[in-house]
Amino acid sequence: MKLNLSALQQKQCWLNAGYSLPSFDVHAIAAKTVAQPAWLHLGAGNLFRAFPAAALQTLLDQGIADRGVIVAECFDGDIIDQSYAPFDNLSLLCVLKADGSVDKKVIASVAQALRCDGKNPAHDERLMEVLSAPSLQMVSFTITEKGYAVKNAQGEALPFIQGEIFAPPAQAKTTMGKLTAGLFARFQKNAAPIALVSMDNCSHNGDKLKDAVLFIAKAWLERGFVEQSFIDYLTGGQVSFPISMIDKITPRPDEKVAQMLKDSGFEDAAPIITGRNTYTAAYVNAEETEYLVIENIFPAGRLPLEKAGIYFTDRETVDKAEKMKVCTCLNPLHTALAILGCLLSHTSISKEMQDEDLNKLVHRIAYQEAMPVVVDPGILSPARFASEVLEKRFPNPFMPDTPQRIATDTSQKLPIRFGETLKAYQASETLNIHDLKCIPFVLAAWIRYLMAIDDNGNAFAPSPDPLLAEMQGILSFLKMGEKVTESQLIPVLSRKDIFALDLNEAGLAPIVTGYLNEMLAGPGAIRKTLQKLLAE
Repeated sequence: MKLNLSALQQKQCWLNAGYSLPSFDVHAIAAKTVAQPAWLHLGAGNLFRAFPAAALQTLLDQGIADRGVIVAECFDGDIIDQSYAPFDNLSLLCVLKADGSVDKKVIASVAQALRCDGKNPAHDERLMEVLSAPSLQMVSFTITEKGYAVKNAQGEALPFIQGEIFAPPAQAKTTMGKLTAGLFARFQKNAAPIALVSMDNCSHNGDKLKDAVLFIAKAWLERGFVEQSFIDYLTGGQVSFPISMIDKITPRPDEKVAQMLKDSGFEDAAPIITGRNTYTAAYVNAEETEYLVIENIFPAGRLPLEKAGIYFTDRETVDKAEKMKVCTCLNPLHTALAILGCLLSHTSISKEMQDEDLNKLVHRIAYQEAMPVVVDPGILSPARFASEVLEKRFPNPFMPDTPQRIATDTSQKLPIRFGETLKAYQASETLNIHDLKCIPFVLAAWIRYLMAIDDNGNAFAPSPDPLLAEMQGILSFLKMGEKVTESQLIPVLSRKDIFALDLNEAGLAPIVTGYLNEMLAGPGAIRKTLQKLLAE
């Protein structure tokens, strides 16, 4: 069985092998989508295919929706050429359940896939056309946290954004630049309303998106490339930037899943690694659990995605749900496992949960240190959510997720996943930030991780991170068996862009330094420090 539209005509073959197929006319849906696009998504990676695209398929299968989604990739265009085009924009969703069973579903909701990284001018032109289409109701995003980064802590344009703001919109090259240029084209053509919905896993993602768009737009205004009326269009209610909370674990394609697919007769299970080191395939393996909570601000209307299990509610509820998940019940636990997993030579999140010390650590972070500052969002129970994460989701042996994958971009994750909790302790009249032990330990472990030497004394390759080289340069004085002082660590501990607050000013420098010195003692010191902490 090949994954293409022609092969899908052999329906019985697929059904006999246990695959679910689309029940709608794929060609008719695609034609209407291209003619009158309603939904554009930026970021063509695995999360998009496993969740938003699959949710839309649910509506298409039920006859509730009559158009699919157009996806564009502005960063890693190889994804389009290697994992969309060869398969007629189809993908195979493999849902890995805790009981070992796998649901296999062909997703056909993507009507058009655009390579917009500058290597396909026709696709770039099509992107501008779609963005200015009056029928377009929503642009959604899964471009990771760093996709919205346009300025540094001082408010200055990052080097790669300099080219965007000093050149007219038509020359934009980045995702945020092309989006803003497309919005300007929309403004000039019809000024139609639209919702821009970030579905990325970061705090107040819609606000980050809005800030990035306005930063570029205002820079263009200063240089006379756009008018004030364009800024008014972006800020006057015609363009909305809802915040959202998303939760869906989509690991890299797994060899065991690939073999299972091959054994069933599926012929396109080969892994794909792009030139930008994106791991993808014709299939996506993902967990069954998924949550998406979106602020219900859609000036151009929207699809009834609540019928596919997506929550639409007010901003306060989304904010609570997002903070519950990102700052307490999942993401900080993931990051703790990622950092310590790499240091303790683990290669599986599920195996880490069998490590008694790490299991105790994440339980203590969740229930003892972070839960006291969680506000119940009402639509989801924090205690139940955390229990599901710690007792079912992370321990799922059929989820091929690794600490090395989760450790990617850790410097960008720390301020949200731990910094918000630290700030909440600072602001509390009843909680004392100096009572925290596990979170400072994890922060110290990250500094120790930057040495790229595991607890056995062996070198390892740290996961990609935009601040990796800079941090390793600053911390080049770290040596095994040699203690450091608080003053030596101040250049790192004072970084609000990394920790969301100055750890030195917050009085946490002594405890972080202390833990780090214990972990620097020699081979096995990380495990000993962790066990000492848990025994307290």
